[in-house]
Amino acid sequence: MFKDLDPLLHSQLRLAIMSILISVKQAEFIFIREKTNSTAGNLSVQIQKLKEAGYIEVIKEFKDNYPNTSCKITPKGIKAFEEYVKTLQLYLQVKK
Repeated sequence: MFKDLDPLLHSQLRLAIMSILISVKQAEFIFIREKTNSTAGNLSVQIQKLKEAGYIEVIKEFKDNYPNTSCKITPKGIKAFEEYVKTLQLYLQVKK
């Protein structure tokens, strides 16, 4: 029987955000927006959902007198992402 995929990570944009953050220490909002080709509003909503789940941390600070938002993946987020990938791999290994 198939194991359920994490519905939070099964969203294309949230999965893209997590895929970016798993490979970097921290990423700025603008960088994530450019890489995902998302609108700022949609990206903000999806980041908030990941933050509420404890998968990412959102850092708000000032950089050269301008507000700057960055995100980084948490240990819980790393575990969830790795589990998601393992589950997908199991789906692919099913014999016909």
